[in-house]
Amino acid sequence: MANLSHPSEFILLGFSPLGELQILLYGPFLVLYLLAFIGNTVIIITILVDIHLHTPMYFFLGNFSLLEILVTMTAVPRMLSDLLAPHKVISFTGCMVQFYFYFSLGSTSFLILSDMALDRFVAICHPLHYGTVMSGAVCAQLAGAAWATPFLAMVPTVFSRVHLNYCHGNVINHFFCDNAPLMQLSCSDTRLLESWDFVMALAFVLSSFLVTLVSYGYIVSTVLRIPSASGRQKAFSTCGSHLTLVFIGYSSTIFLYVRPGKAHSAEVNKTVALVTSILTPFLNPFILTLRNETFKAVLRDQMQRLKGLLQVS
Repeated sequence: MANLSHPSEFILLGFSPLGELQILLYGPFLVLYLLAFIGNTVIIITILVDIHLHTPMYFFLGNFSLLEILVTMTAVPRMLSDLLAPHKVISFTGCMVQFYFYFSLGSTSFLILSDMALDRFVAICHPLHYGTVMSGAVCAQLAGAAWATPFLAMVPTVFSRVHLNYCHGNVINHFFCDNAPLMQLSCSDTRLLESWDFVMALAFVLSSFLVTLVSYGYIVSTVLRIPSASGRQKAFSTCGSHLTLVFIGYSSTIFLYVRPGKAHSAEVNKTVALVTSILTPFLNPFILTLRNETFKAVLRDQMQRLKGLLQVS
């Protein structure tokens, strides 16, 4: 048997097949990244400073926006710098750190989405008990579990990658240290690891999707029994943005990761990963606020206050 070994660094192939044309991607990707960062930061600050938004729904929304910022920061700045760099090199340790935070934060996002679904379920199906069931302590526990569980569960996953034998070169055909391209470089038997990855995907992605699906099943059933059309419209409007996030987030992630083996080409994986890492975080602030009249009213009020302060100064 060969001794276990790994390269001191990896080469991220990224968009190198495009040659000189990859530089043209830098501008659009940078704009999307900055807008995603600014949009989600505005949501977080608005929720923090306005007491009207200190409710469970906006507490989870703030957590989700923070996660969107952190997920993009794990992959996109590196991708942007590599678009301009002739040598797209990342150290072995840096690759493992990126792997750990990308998948830990991504898993946390799905658990927060399921927390948001539970919150809407209690608010619409059991409104009289909402204040008791979704207390501040309960919300903190739900959010704490959503953050802590993936970060703990990913530790053995990362250690398993550290101890793989990488003898098929050091070129990762991706713009970040994704799972499938890493596994392809290994000449170790990865069947057990692939099964473990599938179980992890079931645990975090499909389980949270099931919670969300069941919650919205009850929500739809309850809303359809509301006698007034305006009441039904108001109830559905509070859930529309969340359902949009659920559809975008789960469809792309299930396509990429909730499958045994390596079913898709590298180029397809890179394209879908771009959607989850840069396009979705850019769209989320618009999805979350455009149909939310309460948030828009608070944001307008904060903008008026800021404008008044600037005029005084």
